[in-house]
Amino acid sequence: MKTTQYTIRNVPEPVDRAIRQKAETSRKSLNAVLLDILKRGAGMAEQPVEHHDLDELIGSWVPDPEFDAAMEAFDSVDEDLWK
Repeated sequence: MKTTQYTIRNVPEPVDRAIRQKAETSRKSLNAVLLDILKRGAGMAEQPVEHHDLDELIGSWVPDPEFDAAMEAFDSVDEDLWK
């Protein structure tokens, strides 16, 4: 496989810090981390990006009167505790 070498200029300092931190925490070289980033950005990653967010829950709320009743206690303020 033919490879190409790139020179990237004007990398913002926060981006540089993030890349270096990622290299340090993953114990990889800067080159390896940057290749991973480029592959993902180009949609050619060997492993899909694993998201740790809650997007799949959006729009899935189901009204639950028992839950609402249990949560009512959190709506009151104990005035003696706030003195």
